[in-house]
Amino acid sequence: MINRTDYLGAKIATLEEAIQQIEIWKLSSQKVVFTNGCFDILHKGHVTYLAQTAERGNRLILGLNTDASVKRLGKGDDRPINNEDARATVLAALSCVDLIVFFDDDTPIDLIRELKPNVLAKGADYDPNETDSTSKKYIVGSDIVKANGGEVVAIPLVEGFSTTNILKKLKE
Repeated sequence: MINRTDYLGAKIATLEEAIQQIEIWKLSSQKVVFTNGCFDILHKGHVTYLAQTAERGNRLILGLNTDASVKRLGKGDDRPINNEDARATVLAALSCVDLIVFFDDDTPIDLIRELKPNVLAKGADYDPNETDSTSKKYIVGSDIVKANGGEVVAIPLVEGFSTTNILKKLKE
């Protein structure tokens, strides 16, 4: 029997492991949903978003920005607050998250290309119908998912919750 700590670690996969697992899930007709983000300081907005995202299919894969990737996003010199291992472990404890894969690029485009999810989800600050890749509302990888017959969805955000707001409150 696997212990709970090992169970958390088993949810954190390499790209190769994730590809194999997704193939198994798809062979049993399970719908795979993908989303991505930094998830630096986990809060109600994140958890609600991930739970609603998971409801769009049978399995939720989370592409997690590495520390280097977060730094390049320009969220602040002190970000990420929690390192990638800490962020992945906390996210793995959520029952709605089935698998976590790190990505070190500025966007998850290569990860999406490799994983071929059935559903690609982002927050409602993005637009699933936006086709201009230079727009801030464009969902990276949406063209790939749609070309593979998948769907792209926007998940409502919980008002008043953001890592930036939490950090601002801590500094006040």
